Amino acid sequence: MDIYRRSSEREEEGSGKGLMPSSGSSRETDFMADGWRVFKIMAEFVSGFEMMSDAAPAVAVFGSTRVPAESAEYLLAERLGSLLAAEGFSVITGGGPGVMAAANKGAQGAGGVSIGFNIKLPNQQQPNKYIDHDKLVSFQYFFVRKVMFMKYAQAFIALPGGFGTLDEVMEAITLIQTGKSERFPVILVGRSYWEGFYRWIEESMCRDKGYIHADDLGFIYLEDSPDEVIAIIKRFYPDGYSLNF
Repeated sequence: MDIYRRSSEREEEGSGKGLMPSSGSSRETDFMADGWRVFKIMAEFVSGFEMMSDAAPAVAVFGSTRVPAESAEYLLAERLGSLLAAEGFSVITGGGPGVMAAANKGAQGAGGVSIGFNIKLPNQQQPNKYIDHDKLVSFQYFFVRKVMFMKYAQAFIALPGGFGTLDEVMEAITLIQTGKSERFPVILVGRSYWEGFYRWIEESMCRDKGYIHADDLGFIYLEDSPDEVIAIIKRFYPDGYSLNF
């Protein structure tokens, strides 16, 4: 049942004509629909936890869906996926095209575990073909997907991307800063792309305004070299890997 009114109906209500106030029965129906939604959310969590139960330490790779194959960003993501797999890391992406497909391709080509946390979108994002057949989960709810990334990734690697990439980066930074997650490296790959963003945080947010502490930047890195990205992750965990929460 669609429990939301059409935009035209909302406009009529706003104009003072048309709709009567909502009845108690409709509110009860809304509550019942939300109750069933809880079970859908639980099922998505269970699917993700079950699939990841035997996964090796993993690294999540983010970036634009719009980079073409053979572009510099695509080849960089593929190289990172290959290097991560060679070090024994499972590679997790959002399961879509562009940077995500490249990282999955690199991991699979190197004989590693290639995981996709796909999201169901109105434009019907299709999972890329480089995800292992038993390592794909498609989520309806973004927040469930975010929990999976945050719980299982030993590092976030963000290549150049748009709002989705920025969203994942800021989610990780916020949860680490507030102590809701263990610290892990958030590595911004592509210095020319990310440096302005990082300097704004460092100079405006931290130094000029004091809205964050300098220690809050201690797990965020700017890097260009794929080999140094791997070295950063390994140095961050001298005593071995564990889940973030």
